[in-house]
Order: sequence, then C-alpha cells, then structure tokens
Amino acid sequence: MELHMETMAASIGVSVPVLRFLLCFVATIPVSFLWRVFPGRLLKHVYAAFSGVLLSYLSFGVSSNLLFLVPMLLGYAAMVLYRPKCGVITFFLSFGYLIGCHVYYMSGDAWKEGGIDATGALMVLTLKVISCAINYNDGLLKEEDLREAQKKNRLIKLPSLIEYLGYCLCCGSHFAGPVFEMKDYLEWTEGNGIWAHSDKGPSPSPYGATLRAIVQAAICMAVYLYLVPYYPLSRFSEPIYQEWGFWRRLSFQYMSGFTARWKYYFIWSISEASIIISGLGFSGWTESSPPKPKWDRAKNVDILGVELAKSSVVLPLVWNIQVSTWLRHYVYERLITKGKKPGFFQLLATQTVSAVWHGLYPGYMLFFVQSALMIAGSRVIYRWEQTIPTNLGLLKKALVFINFSYTLMVLNYSAVGFLVLNLQDSVGLYGSVYYVGTIVPITLILLGYIIPAKPARSKARKEQ
Repeated sequence: MELHMETMAASIGVSVPVLRFLLCFVATIPVSFLWRVFPGRLLKHVYAAFSGVLLSYLSFGVSSNLLFLVPMLLGYAAMVLYRPKCGVITFFLSFGYLIGCHVYYMSGDAWKEGGIDATGALMVLTLKVISCAINYNDGLLKEEDLREAQKKNRLIKLPSLIEYLGYCLCCGSHFAGPVFEMKDYLEWTEGNGIWAHSDKGPSPSPYGATLRAIVQAAICMAVYLYLVPYYPLSRFSEPIYQEWGFWRRLSFQYMSGFTARWKYYFIWSISEASIIISGLGFSGWTESSPPKPKWDRAKNVDILGVELAKSSVVLPLVWNIQVSTWLRHYVYERLITKGKKPGFFQLLATQTVSAVWHGLYPGYMLFFVQSALMIAGSRVIYRWEQTIPTNLGLLKKALVFINFSYTLMVLNYSAVGFLVLNLQDSVGLYGSVYYVGTIVPITLILLGYIIPAKPARSKARKEQ
C-alpha cells in the first residue's frame, strides 16, 4: 500500500503526506453528502464530529485530534465559566496556542519542502472557536448596540457540547475552510432559517453547483501543474535570476505569484464543493423570477475578481472571502470607535492579525504590511478618480487602468514574501526590483496628503 502511495505521489510530483492529505480532502465531498442521509439532529451532529475526527486521523495521524482538542476545550470552558468575557478570553488563548504551534512546528518550512501537518487545519479551527465564543458573548448585549452582523450571528443559548464539536469539525470542513458561523450550522442542522420549507419551492438541489465547483477545481489544478515547472520558486535562488534585468525580474515575480494562486484556487474549489453538496452552502434565493438558489456561503474566492481586480480595495472581498469576512467582523469593525470612521490603524491592525494567524515568518509579516500599504495607495488613486468630472471620461478611464496595473504589480511583488517566507530572501528579492512595490504605495499615500481629492462640482454648483 505504501509503495503504491509513493508511486502515485511521484507521478503528480508531491510527497506521500501531501497525497494522503489530498485524498482525504477530496473525500470530504462524499463524506459531506452522506451527512444528508442521517435522520435527526443528534445523529447529524455526531456524524459531523466523528467524520471530522476520522478524516483528521487519516490525514495527519492521531496527534492532530489532540492538537485540535486544546482550543476547542479552551473556548467551550470560557463560554461555560465566564460568559461576559468569553470572547476576549478565547481570542487571546486560541491565538496564543496557535502561535505556539506555529513556532513549534514551523509549518511554512515543511510546506515549502513539500510536507504538510495539521497546523493549517488548526488555523481554520481557531477562527471557528473564536467566532463562536464572541457570538455567545454578544448574546448578553443590547440589540440596539450591535452591528447587523452581530445581530445576525449572536447566540442567546449555549450550544451543547456535541453541537459544538459537530460545528468545529463538521465533515472535515476544518481542513481548509470555509469558516462559517455556529448559528448557521445550527439552523442548517435543525432545518430552520433559510433551510426551512419555503414558499419559493422545495429544497434546492446542490448537485449542479457542486459539479461546477469540481470542474473549477480540476481546471485550477491543471493550470497550476502546467505553470509550476516554468515558474518554480527555486529560480529566485539561482544565478540566472540575478543576471536578468529589472523588467524580467519583475515579470517573473508576477508569474510566480500568479502560478501559486492556482493552488489555492484548487483547494478552495474542493472545499466549496463539499460544503455545497451537504446543503450548508445554500445562502438564499435570488430576486429573479423564478427565484434561483444561491450557493455563496461556501465561496472562498472569485478567480476573475482577483486576477482582474480594478482596485486593491476589492481584493479582501474576492480572495479568501470567508476569512476576510471573519477579520472584518471580529477584528476590523470591533476596533472602530463608535461615532468615528475607520482609518489606517484599523487596517494595519487587521492585516497584522492576519499575518500572525498565517504564522510568524517574516515573509508573512512583510506581505500583510505591504497589503495595508497597497490598499491605502489604491484608495488614493480611487479618490482622485472620483474627482474627475464626467466630461473628462478618458482621463477617468486612464486612472482606472492605472489602479488596475498598480494592483497587479504591487500584489505580485508583495506575494514574494508570502512565498519565500525568509526575511533575508524576501528583502533581497524586493531589492532586486528596487523596492518598487513598496516605494510606489508610500509615494501615493504621501501624495494623497499633498494633492487631496476634492469632489468635482457641477457647473450649476459653481455658479451658485
């Protein structure tokens, strides 16, 4: 069996542990489908938890479930013992534990060398545990003091232990996400909310949307396997890279980031398929006539939205969508002082939390600081664009194109740190293109103060 696994792994160019993970990860699709056949709430919760435990064991070994048990128990204990502060307690304890695991396992090095461990799944589990505790904490607050997302997701009643375990490990959804809310999980299991019988028709069939996600996953993997031999990360450390000129180096950095993204597109397409086929991916009906089902709850990426983004500001809305949503609801919005507008501090703090969540490698830190600069610079271009009167349409289109080009250049420049992780290598590769992706955003931010954007006034307004 092991020899057969080695042959299979060698044929697709991955290690045996990665192949084992991929097989279990793809298995989440039939495992999630089988959830539908179990009658009653209790059996569904038990199956969701047990299937998650089994898939974790087959993927990473018995130690993985012990690794996952710690944050789950910490979060549940905080909710039981001290509800008024359970959200804050769980946030810091879970993140502290995750940081400790990042330091101990140094997973980034293993991933670069073709290995894999349970830390990636722990990252997803951490977000689920924290959101559950915070929403249970929000259940104590007055409804008029809450934002819309808080009103929607807050928990009035403590979930039972089996409900909690089913939510955390649901059919292997902790492998790569998407992150979803405890309240949605409970309503889905109980057949309430949007999963209740609707006058718009019977429960929608998930099979068409599942097939679309599987086909998308196959295409993404094919593109990745085609591109990766031409744009390997090892090229950055080869002498030939240093012999290239500026434009060739910059274009290789662009293609390296572009190539790496298709791996994530594949992973998220598979996770989307597994959540959709279970029924949890259903997110309501369209307003069209006749109404059509929407399957956005499991969507973690809009591929064209990323590759053709007109502005850096939209990237968090189309890349790792569910984690971006989590960061917005549980970090960004909660740092905004009531009655005040958010600023660069909230953006930088959110990106820093995201960096720590990914791991303590300097490359991650550089990438997310770069991301904050990139978004701030893109906002300056957008504000300038909004000042252009409608009769200067060509100039407005030119600024739109500049923002698009700026986003592509800075995104893929910044992604180098995310890919190589090491501080010396990251800074060296940024320096190989003269830090263009750092200097340009900072210049734009400074120009935003020197040339402030003033809304274009109509001719009639001027005459008044």
